[in-house]
Amino acid sequence: MSTTATTVNVDELQALEQKVLRAVEIIRKEREERATAETKVEQLNLQVQSLQEQLELQQMETSDVQQQLDSLRGERESVRGRMEKLLEQLETL
Repeated sequence: MSTTATTVNVDELQALEQKVLRAVEIIRKEREERATAETKVEQLNLQVQSLQEQLELQQMETSDVQQQLDSLRGERESVRGRMEKLLEQLETL
C-alpha cells in the first residue's frame, strides 16, 4: 500500500511540476509581450511628440504667411488708391 501512495505522490508531484513549468512559461511570454508593448508605446510617444513639434512649426509658418498676405493685400489697396488718384488727375488734364 505504501508503494501505491508513493507512486500517487510522485505522479501528483510530476503533474504539479508540469503545471508550474507551464505557469513559468506563460509568465515569461507575458513579460516578453509586455516589454514589446512598452517599447512600442515609447516609439509611438516619440512619434507623437515629433508630429506635435512639426504641427507647431507649420502653425507658425502659416501665421507668418497669413501676415505677409495681409500686408500684401494692404499694399495692393494702397497702390490701387494711388492709381485711381493718378487716373483722376489724368482725366482732369
